[in-house]
Amino acid sequence: MPDVKEISQSTKLVGVIGHPLKHSYSPFMHNLAFTLTDLDYLYLPFDITSNNLKDALKGMVALGITGFNVTIPHKEKVIPFLNEVSEAASIVGAVNTIVNDNGILYGHNTDVHGIYETLKEYKKDLSKSVVSIFGAGGAARSVVFTLLRYFHVKKIHLINRTVERADIIKTYFSEKMLYDRIKTHSLYPPDLIKVLSKSKLIINASSIGMYPKEDDSPTKIAESFNSNQLVFDIVYNPISTKFLRLAAREGATTINGLKMFVEQGARSFELWTGKPMPVEEVYAALKSQLKEEL
Repeated sequence: MPDVKEISQSTKLVGVIGHPLKHSYSPFMHNLAFTLTDLDYLYLPFDITSNNLKDALKGMVALGITGFNVTIPHKEKVIPFLNEVSEAASIVGAVNTIVNDNGILYGHNTDVHGIYETLKEYKKDLSKSVVSIFGAGGAARSVVFTLLRYFHVKKIHLINRTVERADIIKTYFSEKMLYDRIKTHSLYPPDLIKVLSKSKLIINASSIGMYPKEDDSPTKIAESFNSNQLVFDIVYNPISTKFLRLAAREGATTINGLKMFVEQGARSFELWTGKPMPVEEVYAALKSQLKEEL
């Protein structure tokens, strides 16, 4: 008879809230980590619409749920319902991890940790550099904060389908971090090739190219890339996006989103359990799982 995880009254419950949640690998990642560390926790997905968000957090307290990850579209909307938020989450304006400490809900942004851990080996090269970022949502905010706080970049080009949303982020960081070197662009202007080709780092901080729309890419123009660049896609499913394949063909150094996903998850894991996640084992298992499902 196969081994069945024993669940009891002492099992601690954590999970992810968002809508929709069809393609989340967070349950796989965290439940594997709990098994590897022999911790009595269970991680479940909860598909919660915006209308039910406040009630879901009340239920979290009532049921004694230890923690939640927060994903689209709740990262910004959840903040008013929390008791306290970390400095990074407050400045970014987005929460992706909640800790329930005896009914007091603390909000954190572990995406910042994931982004930093992914890019830190390139820190020297990125200092005083020009960066282009696709996207203007919660992930883009986390990217901008991380680059300003830890990498001291010279200039940021923020590119989005609706330039008005990018303008909001530009104004936001001008006020929050007194940084006035963000320039905004719509996604498809003729001069975007020049902007991208002169950037040391290009980041896709949007969902463009994510499963099941793998044929999409923020840019499909080869001249956007060159061998002096670092190109990072926060999308981890698929591991090799069209965006990264195009950049690699032009000689750019590419980074997929899997390390960021695991590292942000590891920080959430530690906030809930007080224990480190076995990052290397979890990373290898996730990579294998994603390849099997291609």
